[in-house]
Amino acid sequence: MTARPVRPRHLLPWLVMGVLLVTAFTVSSRRDSRPETTQARVKRVASEVRCPTCRQLSAAESDAPAAEAVRVAIAQRVEQGESDKEIRGFLVSTYGDDILLKPGGSGVAGLVWALPVAAFVCALAGLAIAFRRWHRAEAGPTADDRALVERALAGLPPSAGSSGNEGPG
Repeated sequence: MTARPVRPRHLLPWLVMGVLLVTAFTVSSRRDSRPETTQARVKRVASEVRCPTCRQLSAAESDAPAAEAVRVAIAQRVEQGESDKEIRGFLVSTYGDDILLKPGGSGVAGLVWALPVAAFVCALAGLAIAFRRWHRAEAGPTADDRALVERALAGLPPSAGSSGNEGPG
């Protein structure tokens, strides 16, 4: 078996697509070189925590007094130079784990991340097994089908149990 020569004309679309992907990833991964303002950082951290009273909104979106208190506490800690992790740790120690909009990745909270992935993998495996079974299940003729064909080829009438009108149509 001889290998076919690679023609540059067939390689060009793949090369162009590769260059475009690398360019897109490079542009999208570049961060703004300017430092984040205090107000922007407070808003970002507040958007990661839940409003203590209304529960369905983040502290950044809510107008409740408790959400305002959370934003003030975040602003004070940002000005003191604490990291985002330290600020979230303070809020968790004050309000409990439910204050975080994103559950942690370990323990029972890790199930929130793992269960959808596991369900998706199981669904794909189930579909693969079902398709494989459907593909393998070749419906061959039964003994009754063979007997009916033999009788028809011999010119005999169908057996007593059938009316002769069976079949498509």
